[in-house]
Amino acid sequence: MKETPLSNCERRFLLRAIEEKKRLDGRQTYDYRNIRISFGTDYGCCMVELGKTRVLGQVSCELVSPKLNRATEGILFFNLELSQMAAPAFEPGRQSDLLVKLNRLLERCLRNSKCIDTESLCVVAGEKVWQIRVDLHLLNHDGNIIDAASIAAIVALCHFRRPDVSVQGDEITLYTPEERDPVPLSIHHMPICVSFAFFQQGTYLLVDPNEREERVMDGLLVIAMNKHREICTIQSSGGIMLLKDQVLRCSKIAGVKVAEITELILKALENDQKVRKEGGKFGFAESIANQRITAFKMEKAPIDTSDVEEKAEEIIAEAEPPSEVVSTPVLWTPGTAQIGEGVENSWGDLEDSEKEDDEGGGDEAIILDSIKMDTGVEVSDIGSQEMVFHHVGQAGLELLTSDAPIILSDSEEEEMIILEPDKNPKKIRTQTTSAKQEKAPSKKPVKRRKKKRAAN
Repeated sequence: MKETPLSNCERRFLLRAIEEKKRLDGRQTYDYRNIRISFGTDYGCCMVELGKTRVLGQVSCELVSPKLNRATEGILFFNLELSQMAAPAFEPGRQSDLLVKLNRLLERCLRNSKCIDTESLCVVAGEKVWQIRVDLHLLNHDGNIIDAASIAAIVALCHFRRPDVSVQGDEITLYTPEERDPVPLSIHHMPICVSFAFFQQGTYLLVDPNEREERVMDGLLVIAMNKHREICTIQSSGGIMLLKDQVLRCSKIAGVKVAEITELILKALENDQKVRKEGGKFGFAESIANQRITAFKMEKAPIDTSDVEEKAEEIIAEAEPPSEVVSTPVLWTPGTAQIGEGVENSWGDLEDSEKEDDEGGGDEAIILDSIKMDTGVEVSDIGSQEMVFHHVGQAGLELLTSDAPIILSDSEEEEMIILEPDKNPKKIRTQTTSAKQEKAPSKKPVKRRKKKRAAN
């Protein structure tokens, strides 16, 4: 996956900010980002954070045969890996030009500078020597990989302990950490790389460029130096022409930065060694700040509760007395109530269509009750006496007792339903109820029409 290129607006914005001696993260021109060093549970495992750039270093060792031309020297091997976890632009399983350049620069900085005594790694001359392997994994990429990688490599080497060995004749005995204490490596000095980014053909200079600043820079100068101000290696890339005064100024700045970083490394190593001797907790998990996930949690503060009652009485005495008016509940509909002033409660208010249905149903119930009271005959007693209900105009119903069939009608405009009498009254009851159910959907518009006529 190719990296997303910067737009012209972003490029002009970055260059304009550099001309005004401003940086996106608020640093000054010669400022480094915050460096944080943490150690794992095993010796030789460390993590270095340079701002948001994060590198994990791990040192391992094994007994191997030495090189033919250097029979009394151990072997140092450095390997830097750029995975897609750090940035999606890095392709797995393929060595890019950037990766080759970084690996070569690390070897020149650490191995060619003779910072480690390789002769002390020899066990038996010409037969067995220690091979020290430094694996560096880039976990997150935010610019200036070489500086973070060099710091992680030298810190891991200083923190590493190899097993102790003894030679008796042709026998080589390798001791575990429980049997004998591991032996640290013999390190002469600590070379650290410092990167300088140049813009507009060397007119402007920045220390420790981040990822966006690296995209718009014209050239890069890397100086590897130790705290004794000895230059271990120097490399310029980008095709820009630098003056002698510019290189000298960069070397002076690098000397100051290397001294600060070396002091920070020594302090971190001393603290870790102190914690391990005291038997305290150590490792990556312990180095994470407590309550980092719950950032909004407040620390508990002591509260004096001795005179709480007195203060409460003072507050009550100073406060205004409550109003004597007690609100009475207002019952709008069954199951609802309102206390005090406020917006009227709309619960229980029926809609217009529901009101019409209730009114219509009430009228029919009243008419049927009146019919029963006048005649004294139940509606269900159809088998004993035949009844005819008929609308008399629009005012009510007319009850007829005769041998004629039962006629049910809602209005004069609708079709009349004639039900033939039968011997079995139960069947007649079911037929009449089903007819009522069939007629039920057509009652609503008829009732509305009746009301409109009555209003007219």
